[in-house]
Amino acid sequence: MNAVRLLSAVKEDSRLRALNALRDLPAVADLIELCFAPTMDNDGQRYINEMRRAGQDDGFLRWAKYVAETASLPLMGFVWEEDNRIVGNASLVQFRDQGKRVYLIANIATHPDYRHRGIARALTECSIRAAHDKSVSALWLHVRNDNPDAIDLYTDLGFKEFTRRTSWAASSSTPQTLSPHALQVMPRHPRFWSQQQRWLRRLYPDSLVWYSQWNVNALRPGPWAWLSNLFADLDVQQWAATRNGTLRAALSAVSNGGRAPTLYPAADATIAGAAEALTQLLVHARRCFINHPALTLDFPANEMTDAIMAAGFIPRRTLIWMQHSLS
Repeated sequence: MNAVRLLSAVKEDSRLRALNALRDLPAVADLIELCFAPTMDNDGQRYINEMRRAGQDDGFLRWAKYVAETASLPLMGFVWEEDNRIVGNASLVQFRDQGKRVYLIANIATHPDYRHRGIARALTECSIRAAHDKSVSALWLHVRNDNPDAIDLYTDLGFKEFTRRTSWAASSSTPQTLSPHALQVMPRHPRFWSQQQRWLRRLYPDSLVWYSQWNVNALRPGPWAWLSNLFADLDVQQWAATRNGTLRAALSAVSNGGRAPTLYPAADATIAGAAEALTQLLVHARRCFINHPALTLDFPANEMTDAIMAAGFIPRRTLIWMQHSLS
C-alpha cells in the first residue's frame, strides 16, 4: 500500500497524513524513542537505529515503496504533523494469521507536549479505516497494562483483549545456588523434543511468534536444524530438567550475531515439580551466560511468575494484546 492510496482513508484534517518513507523515518524514529525510551529494551533500540539508517539510505528508499507491505520496518501508516514537525505516529505492519491478512498497529505515539488532544484516537481511527478499505480481516495492537487511558481508548474503538504477555530481564544480582532435590539438569536430549514442542506451541503460539521473528523449528534436534541455524548465524543452546528420567521443564537460549541470548522456557505448570525445574534451568542459564547478564524472556502473564522471580528475573513490562475484527 503506497502513500497515495493510503491518503484516501485520511480524515479531512491537514495535520493527519500518510507516512512518507522517503522523508519521515528519521523523525518517526525520534518520536518513538522519545515516547518509549523509559521502557525500551536493546531490541527496541536496534529497531530505532535501523529506522534511522534506512531513512538515510538512498538505495533502500528507492525500493521501499515496492516492499511497504512486507518489510519489517514501518513503511506504512499515518503521522500527525503540527508546528512543522511530526508529533504523532501510527505504523501499520502486515502479517498473516491462519492464512488471513492482518495489520498490526504499532508505534502509536504522541509527543508529550501534544497529548490529550485526540491525536492518538485520530491516528487509530484512520488506521482502522485504511485496513477496512484494504479488506484486511483484523487489526491487532498491544498496549502496556499500566496505561489505562490507552486501554480505554482502544476498547472504545472496538478492540478486545485476547492475551497478556510479560517480558522479563535478569537482575544484576548473582544467581543463587539451588538445591537440586533430585532434579537433574542436562543438555536437551532429542527424546524430549516432542514434549518440549507441545509446550512451546502453547506458550509461543504461531499467531504471536511472527512478531519476534522466532521459529520453533530452530530448536528441533537433528543436522538440518543445526545447518539452518549455522547459515542464519543463530547460536542455540538447550537444557532439560528431569526427575527420575521424566522431563519437568526445558529451556532454550537463542542468540544472533553475538547478542545476549533470549530464553525460551517450556513447561507445564500443572505438572508436579515444573516450577522448581524451571527455576533451576533459569539459574543454570544465568551461570552459563555470566558474561551476558542481559538475559531476557517473554512468557504468558501470570504463569510461572514465582518460579521466574526465584531465578532472579524481574518483570520489565506486561503487554495486553488486543484485536479488532473487520470481517
